[in-house]
This record gives sequence, C-alpha cells and structure tokens, in this order.
Amino acid sequence: MSPLISVEELLADLESDAPPLVLDVRWTLGATDPRGDHERAHIPGSLYVDLETELSGPGAPDAGRHPLPDPDTFAATATRWGVGPDTAVVAYDDCGGMSAARLWWLLRWIGHEAVRVLDGGFAAWRAAGAPIEEGPDEEVVPASTPLVARPGSMPTVTAEDILAGRVPVLLDARAPERFRGEVEPVDPVAGHIPGARNVPTAGNLGDDGRFRSADELRARFLAAGVVPGEPVAAYCGSGVTATHELLALEVAGFGRGALYAPSWSGWVADPSRPVERDVTA
Repeated sequence: MSPLISVEELLADLESDAPPLVLDVRWTLGATDPRGDHERAHIPGSLYVDLETELSGPGAPDAGRHPLPDPDTFAATATRWGVGPDTAVVAYDDCGGMSAARLWWLLRWIGHEAVRVLDGGFAAWRAAGAPIEEGPDEEVVPASTPLVARPGSMPTVTAEDILAGRVPVLLDARAPERFRGEVEPVDPVAGHIPGARNVPTAGNLGDDGRFRSADELRARFLAAGVVPGEPVAAYCGSGVTATHELLALEVAGFGRGALYAPSWSGWVADPSRPVERDVTA
C-alpha cells in the first residue's frame, strides 16, 4: 500500500463502512496557534494532534529538540485518539506533509502499519472543494482494544553509528543554506554532519504541494548517492522533517530508510562531534 492517499481516495474511504481515523498534525516551526488553525477549519471529523506534546517526548539535550516519545507512552496516546490494532489512520497537515510524516513514521515505528499521509494536505482538500468543518473537536472515544507498541519496525541510527561509518549514505533534509552553514536560525552551531548529502525536503514536492512522482523522486535520490538495497539514513534539524525524506524514499521505491532522530540539534549538543561547513558550495 502506498504511504500516500489522495483527496479523492480519502473522500471515498470516509463514505465506506470502515472509514479511517483522520488526524490533523498541523504544525510548523514558529507556528503560533496550530490548534486554533484546526478549529477554524479542518477535515470533518478529524482530530487535532499536538506535535510538541504528543509526537515528542522528554529527553536529554543530545536527544534533540523533538525527542522520540517513549514507545509505550505513544501507543497509549494513540489509543486515546481511537487508534486500535485494526484502525486505518490518515494524517494530514497544511505544510506539504512535513509534520504529518512525523505521525506516519511514529505509528509505523511502533508497529502500526495502517497509516497514510494525505498527499497535498489541507490545501489539496480545500482545492478539491471537499467539505470543511470548524469548531473544537468532540470528545474522543479511545479504542476499545489498546494499541501495543512493537518498536523497531522503522529503523533508526545513532550518532555512534554515524561516527563509526556504519551509515553509508546520510541525507540532510534541511534547506541548502543551513546545510552549508551560511545561516542557522534555530540551533547554536551552523553546518552539517561530515559526509552528509543535502536533499532538502522542499524538493520532494511539486509546485502543487503534492509529492513528485515516484520516478522523479527516484532520480533525485539516485543523484544524491542512494543505492537501491543499501542502507540510507536521514536527519534534519530536530527529527521532524527528516521523516518526510523517509516517506519520499518509500514513495520512490527505496524501502525503509533509517532516522537519526536527534538530528542536527542533538548532534551539536556534544561539542566533541565533528561539524562541516561549506559556504562556497
């Protein structure tokens, strides 16, 4: 099953006997009121999910700005949303899937495979003239059968793996100017992990905000040195948009890449780790 679902497919599924649970992961860096944005307009019946508190956990500085939640805690949170073992889930946002991919990845990570991302997000939903609802969410009914975490379905790598050369291809999903070290608007150190290749997530999308075709994405990743059947990992600033890179890799047919979850914010928390800059690239 594709990790993406179109607006047309979602509309049909919502009219079926077993409609999916639709979750709104509206979040961007610096967003001031994502819950308010959801309450002003959302896909009917969808529930708001808070990336900062529900899709991230507490952690030490070297875990990054958005540490992975504890698997069992996250499974309990998803159960409260209504996600059971047999629940189909669709995640969406209003930023091209950059934050919805985090929910997609986390559910897959704890072993729940029935999750897809709405291609084009809320903008595509609006553009299609699909129905829109406003107001706060109704009281949520937890799943009758709890979701049980089986972590490990989505691979991860550590800083030690990277330093030891166990990651043949490491993709940096951030904007080119951050990768080069020209600017760093969020983290205390500019630059990138030595040896990483820059494949900005914005390039995974076409002008319409939807994912590029599988062939286009495949060519993009092949040009960056990704080899079919060989390990590949991705990171970003805090471990959120890197999941968009991993989603694009699956769309392109490369299978499951690994996440360096602490990402750049976790890497630079240890001053002994090497940093590379190339402001002339």
